[in-house]
Amino acid sequence: MRPTILAVAEPSGEHPLPVSFETFTAAAMLAARTGGRAEALILGPKAPPSTVPGLDKTVVIDNETLSEYSPDVYAAVLAHLARTRKADVILMAATATGKDLMARAAELLDASLAQDCTGFSVEDRGIVFARPLYGGKMVADVYVKTQPVLATLRPRNILPGTERVPADVEVVQVDAPAPRVTVETDAAGPAGRPDVTEARIVVSGGRGMQGPQHWSILEALVDALGPDATLACSLPVSNLGWRPGSEHVGQTGRTIAPDLYIACGISGAIQHVAGISGSKCIVAINKDPEAPIFKIADYAIVGDLFDVVPALTAAISELRKRDFH
Repeated sequence: MRPTILAVAEPSGEHPLPVSFETFTAAAMLAARTGGRAEALILGPKAPPSTVPGLDKTVVIDNETLSEYSPDVYAAVLAHLARTRKADVILMAATATGKDLMARAAELLDASLAQDCTGFSVEDRGIVFARPLYGGKMVADVYVKTQPVLATLRPRNILPGTERVPADVEVVQVDAPAPRVTVETDAAGPAGRPDVTEARIVVSGGRGMQGPQHWSILEALVDALGPDATLACSLPVSNLGWRPGSEHVGQTGRTIAPDLYIACGISGAIQHVAGISGSKCIVAINKDPEAPIFKIADYAIVGDLFDVVPALTAAISELRKRDFH
């Protein structure tokens, strides 16, 4: 039997976000390994991508009710589509929205869900997902026995495919229930900067920043690092109201895997480390030489961040100027 694999796009504005193409790529990879067919599923009246990474079809659900994310409506529509399209596997990015939506859909489908996975393999018993535990110290093999198989994939662990094919678009009309819950506000990141889960470079601040009034120091560093960089923070900073909750990275916040993570004034509690352990390179700046963050850092800078960060910003700015000349 050829399994049908649905790759659900992250709810967004006019076009799918980059994280959605990671999910599309994962579905195409899984289809190639199982001999199945992979379809992109875009909920809401959004413009489909012109090309996709090896998918058989792009399904766009045309219903104005889905123009804004509503947890109960999206879950009901996704469960309906899973049944009508006879989905065997449903994948989505492990963003805050993805984990919320897939959990609700799993309940409606009476199915199990593998959350926040970093990869998968195909074995005789079926699809086995890799899920980090204990801050990445262990990796569990998760086998979902129920049908359909639902899983969310941690962003920036499966890079989007570079080989694209023209999208075969099918527009589907579905009925959607009236929303019981609506999202009134969306705490988006700073304008012009990527979301913290999608950024290649993340600069993060902790209580060592000593207050929200000093965040301009980190903003200047982000600006110097370029358009692929964005801001983040630790849990205490978010709890104190210094920075928005959407920037909180850690076990109870956003899980990230950037190419470069710069931790400024962050001690390195295990909950924080659990959310950044997928980073390719970690630079830690802290005046406490015994700070736990140094145990996982690739580069450790022991010093006052109020001296180190501006010096680092100036050096990076100078290097970028030389590159332009």
